[in-house]
Amino acid sequence: MARMYSRKRGKSGSKKPKKKKHDWVMYSKEEIEKLIIKLAKEGYQSSQIGMILRDQYGIPDVREFGLRITKVMKRHNLLKEIPEDMFNLMKKAIALRRHLETNKKDGISKRGLILTESKIRRLGKYYVRKGRLPKDWKYSPEKAKLLVK
Repeated sequence: MARMYSRKRGKSGSKKPKKKKHDWVMYSKEEIEKLIIKLAKEGYQSSQIGMILRDQYGIPDVREFGLRITKVMKRHNLLKEIPEDMFNLMKKAIALRRHLETNKKDGISKRGLILTESKIRRLGKYYVRKGRLPKDWKYSPEKAKLLVK
């Protein structure tokens, strides 16, 4: 598939090294799952949970134990109604709209807003197809503003 905005092809990029067991990880699969649940109840997003597990608990990757953070959160009904990546894009779009209210001639930001909202709509189609969002879901800046606050 071609790239989103450059119309070029290719999948070049960095790859994670081969999986290996780390002997210095002191936690079991059940303990890691309890940590994920605890952090999710405290209101952290899945990416933040992964960084906390890495930095504070010394767990390099929960996949090493056959877990996925979002799957654990889903199993315990701790997922938010809007996926994290879409939520972050909505925050960015709202910040861009707020910036454009005061700087109406900022053409670069106008294009950035167009691209960001395009990504939101594209992700929305994907999540509707996967069943994560309702079938009648549509992006609107006014609703996004209310959701993000």
